[in-house]
Amino acid sequence: MIKPGRYRHFKGNEYEVIGVAKHSETLEEMVVYRALYGEGGLWVRPASMWDETVVRDGVEYKRFTYIGE
Repeated sequence: MIKPGRYRHFKGNEYEVIGVAKHSETLEEMVVYRALYGEGGLWVRPASMWDETVVRDGVEYKRFTYIGE
C-alpha cells in the first residue's frame, strides 16, 4: 500500500504522494505525486515502479522511501 505523504527519491529529491489512481484503459494502479522542488509539477508513475528497488553503481536502493506526512 502506498500511502499519501512525503517521499525521498533515491537520487535525493523529495515528492508528495497525493494518492493512487487507476489508469482508465488498463486499470493499472498509478501513483499521483507532486515534486517538492522547482516548479512542483504533478506526475504519475505505475505503482509497481514506485516500490521497486534500483541498482546504481552496484548499490541497491528503494526507488522511493516514505519520510512522513
